[in-house]
Amino acid sequence: MLAGTRYSPVQMLAFCIGIAFIAFQAWLLFAPQQPLVERPVHLVFALILLFLYKPLVTPKLPGWLRASLDAALILAALGVLAYYLVGFERLTTRMENVSPIFTIDIVMGAALVFLLLEGARRAVGWILVWVILAFVAYAFWGNLLPGWLNFRGFGLEAATEITTMTTAGVLGITTSTSVSFIFYFILFGAFYGAVGGGQLFIDLAIRAAGRATGGTAKAAIIGSSLMGSISGSAVANVVSTGVFTIPLMKRTGLPAHRAAGVEAIASTGGQLMPPIMGVAAFIMAELLGMPYAQIALAGLIPAVAFYVALLIVVDLSARRDGIRALTAKEVADTAPIGPRLHLVLPPLVLVSLLIVGYSASYAAVLASVSCIVVPFLRPATRIGWTEIAEGLRDAPRQAAEVAVPIASIGLIIAVAVQSNLALKFASSLLALSEGSIYASLVLAMFGCIIMGMGLPTVAAYIIGAVLFVPAIQDLGIAPLAAHFFIFYYCVLSMVTPPVALASFAAAAVGQASAVKTSLSAFGLSLVAFFVPFGFVFDPGVLAQGGAMQVALSAAALLFSTALWAVAFGGWCGRPLSWGARAPIGFAGLVAVIAPSGSTVWIVAVVTGWLIVLGIAALSRRGPLPVVFRAPAREAHSSVAG
Repeated sequence: MLAGTRYSPVQMLAFCIGIAFIAFQAWLLFAPQQPLVERPVHLVFALILLFLYKPLVTPKLPGWLRASLDAALILAALGVLAYYLVGFERLTTRMENVSPIFTIDIVMGAALVFLLLEGARRAVGWILVWVILAFVAYAFWGNLLPGWLNFRGFGLEAATEITTMTTAGVLGITTSTSVSFIFYFILFGAFYGAVGGGQLFIDLAIRAAGRATGGTAKAAIIGSSLMGSISGSAVANVVSTGVFTIPLMKRTGLPAHRAAGVEAIASTGGQLMPPIMGVAAFIMAELLGMPYAQIALAGLIPAVAFYVALLIVVDLSARRDGIRALTAKEVADTAPIGPRLHLVLPPLVLVSLLIVGYSASYAAVLASVSCIVVPFLRPATRIGWTEIAEGLRDAPRQAAEVAVPIASIGLIIAVAVQSNLALKFASSLLALSEGSIYASLVLAMFGCIIMGMGLPTVAAYIIGAVLFVPAIQDLGIAPLAAHFFIFYYCVLSMVTPPVALASFAAAAVGQASAVKTSLSAFGLSLVAFFVPFGFVFDPGVLAQGGAMQVALSAAALLFSTALWAVAFGGWCGRPLSWGARAPIGFAGLVAVIAPSGSTVWIVAVVTGWLIVLGIAALSRRGPLPVVFRAPAREAHSSVAG
């Protein structure tokens, strides 16, 4: 940003405000402030940056008017900040439901809500705004609704108090998480990408898997999982890594929609992969009152099972469809790894600090500093002001694009809790499922997927946690498992048709059909789609319990998902017909869902793997029986395609 390129005054202003945002967050590490100080300041920084980086785009209005409206919004945000800073003592010491509410409180509260809605619209689109407005309408006119949805409604003063004057609304847990955790991990991701960490991951994956069967798809899965665990955003990961991986997959024979589908599901899974996972994982840590390191550890085994299943499917489908691997020359054309291998140190620094007990925020900041220091260990990777400026620009911009939408979701949380909607929703879900654990989980699964259509993962997860987790916990399921269940399906909603944000982004990058890409990515996601049912009934999968229990649970999950993946891959020495894939898939599905080590699980796993091994042995001896042979027309089909 500072090296040779001319930038507009607005861009330079945004850059300077971004540096001030970083400085403020660094100051908070050493001098934490009262919630009603640090959270409004954080939020106003984010709003101003969002309005500067995403100016109003309305072609019908003249440019000077659009700029004036943006300036008015920024001034309004500063006015809201002045309200909180000047009235800090009164707001902190007042008694909720007792102390009077003044006109200035209502005006500034309404202004903050409007600014958040407009910021959320610019950051993630209209869908989230309409969802929030529906909850706001419920807050005022819930008395008009029938049945269990009915409640007396809030007056304007009460609505203002619960949403903007306490730490239970827009300045509640979502904004707190953004201040305390999310900003610092976004800072790390931005700097690591700026110094070449993302490209290193892709090149490492190509070198490791490029010459294997289905090597380009495997390289995309490995590279995107590594980068996705750092970026924490499926769409951002698709855009940043897909420009390299999708053309590479197409070059080796994968159709455009399948290549885009592989990238979409691989990038989406990055939100499940420690050490950073998705932004929603930080919210989960706050909601559960657990250290983030414990959340990351709990997510490790399901994430590994997810990616192992994906690798098995792309390997088997490549064998079935004759997709070539990269040649030795194509692999050698990637930049040498040796001179850049030390760039893996920053993620290792982050993980190591979390393991030894540093707080998540301190670990992320120190890892960010290492991103600047480590490149200077070798001449080939030394960075200049350009790379540093890129990190300084991208970190606060990305943080703003996350902070504003999740702060606006605080409105949903406040309304759902204060109106008892969450508890009533849980009761109605239990009644609908008639107390069946499996029926309740299936209903919650569909609810998360439907709610996640068009919403960022973090937004879908927070709403799902408020509405579905109480119902799941009432069935006797542990809080950690209940939250992970909701989180997992909110992540997968990014590739679930008809609205699949990660798939749409991948289709755009790969110049493929959005519908075919969505179906391809969704088909691939099915290999691990029912993993959450496994960890709901087996706490060892979430690293809960003794070392032996965790190890056995991990092995059981891998055996189960691998069996399920064989059915989807459609290859066992020869192409498999659906007559052979159906019993293998059924055994795998039962094994994934059944508690590890139970009689049902043992029967399913043994039966499934005996079928697989039997088919593999027969395929070596000659032509398979007709029931096991794939018809000629099936030879180039794909479950995910």
